[in-house]
Amino acid sequence: MNKLKQRWGIDSNFQLTLIFIVFAITGSASAWLSKPFCFWLGITKEGLGYWFTPVRLILIFPIYQVLLVLIGFLFGQFKFFWAFEKKMLKRMGLGFLFND
Repeated sequence: MNKLKQRWGIDSNFQLTLIFIVFAITGSASAWLSKPFCFWLGITKEGLGYWFTPVRLILIFPIYQVLLVLIGFLFGQFKFFWAFEKKMLKRMGLGFLFND
């Protein structure tokens, strides 16, 4: 755990616990929200067949990104998750979205 704390620049076990809680809540919430979001967009398993799961996973990704920052903010960890988000998106080639 100390290596992870050092890598993420975290000082306390409490902050690490909060970060793990945010990751857990965000993952569950994004998966849960993808179903009504797909329904709202008219995306159904009957309509897409085998493509339903990949399309749903693609939809979960942006939901997850937004929820990660929002839930991180609610738990007082906005600074960590904003930096985490920017780093992840830059690695995916979307660094042009940020003016650093």
